[in-house]
Amino acid sequence: MDLKSSHTSPVLADPALINESMLGIHSGLLPYSHNGTAFSPAPFLTIPRRKPGILDDVRSSSWLDAMKSSSPTHNKVNKDSSTGQSSNDSDNAYRTWMLKYPSAIASFEQLINCAKHKRVALFLDYDGTLSPIVDNPDHAVMSCSMRAAVRNAAKCFPTAIISGRSRDKVSEFVGLTELYYAGSHGMDIMGPAQPNSKDQTKCNMSIDKQCKDVNLFQPASEFLPMIDEVFRSLVEITKDIVGTKVENNKFCVSVHYRNVEEKSWTIIAESVGEILKHYPRLRLTHGRKVLEVRPVLNWDKGKAVEFLLESLGLSHCDNVLPIYIGDDRTDEDAFKVLKKGSRGYGILVSSVPKESNASYSLRDPSEVMEFLKCLVSWKKSTAL
Repeated sequence: MDLKSSHTSPVLADPALINESMLGIHSGLLPYSHNGTAFSPAPFLTIPRRKPGILDDVRSSSWLDAMKSSSPTHNKVNKDSSTGQSSNDSDNAYRTWMLKYPSAIASFEQLINCAKHKRVALFLDYDGTLSPIVDNPDHAVMSCSMRAAVRNAAKCFPTAIISGRSRDKVSEFVGLTELYYAGSHGMDIMGPAQPNSKDQTKCNMSIDKQCKDVNLFQPASEFLPMIDEVFRSLVEITKDIVGTKVENNKFCVSVHYRNVEEKSWTIIAESVGEILKHYPRLRLTHGRKVLEVRPVLNWDKGKAVEFLLESLGLSHCDNVLPIYIGDDRTDEDAFKVLKKGSRGYGILVSSVPKESNASYSLRDPSEVMEFLKCLVSWKKSTAL
């Protein structure tokens, strides 16, 4: 398909099932299913109808309001600048909020009672969950202690990192080969690499050539030329807006405005919108001080969780408890999947009250690390 020639053409008039050969799925990932059956992408990979020119939920409301609502700012001294409340009022509001979203640490015994005689599967966001939110996204490096906590968790449970970052970038930050990595909001998935030798540490997942049988699942591979083209256009159109950073996450493009003065936010949004007028097969979403351009594809972090559970042979088992920990609105798709039918637990990482589909909460990455340690200790105690 010539993507350039189809920029302004309507998205597929009738949703069509997309098979494995069309998507370029590496067959190595699919046989993880214990019963030997391959995961069928058919229910998930349909491209919905969409009217050209409509840019997802951001365009449907005020650009600025959407950016502000998804990017609350906080005054570190006395007030929460997003609400104008004093620190005492904010603390009281947070405590009240925790009645609905109790601490996963304080409620650990209750949570883990549901995990007895079950196999825990662990899914983790990266930014804001395993590493703190920083001004420069290139500096979002996780601590050595957090890396050790994730490594120990992966020894006990199937563990996956599901991030909006490119798969290569997040695997480079994490630096652990024993995990599953789902980059670009789940549009680029790789299973644990199989090294050429028994020395697992010599196999770097970010360099596929060093590993045998690297397992890939890329439901949006046909969009790569278009994403690259949009990335270059966004770099050019935002180059004069001080503080803007455009990041190519392979299957999506992120426009960070964390370091941009608020008076320029509208300019950024309008610039991005102007580019996307020519790409009806791409949509615009927003996260914490970031606008994200993604393919119009029925695929998100929730679908990535379902795919990984299916690939691991854990999808239709009553003795499985999936746990997903994340901090952003893009993680809500995964929370919804686990909440439906009380399938598992979502844990929201947030130091401010906000509505969520999660069941529990943690305040920050330090509490995430503590929770992971609790999980490992519980697992080891049950093995005695």
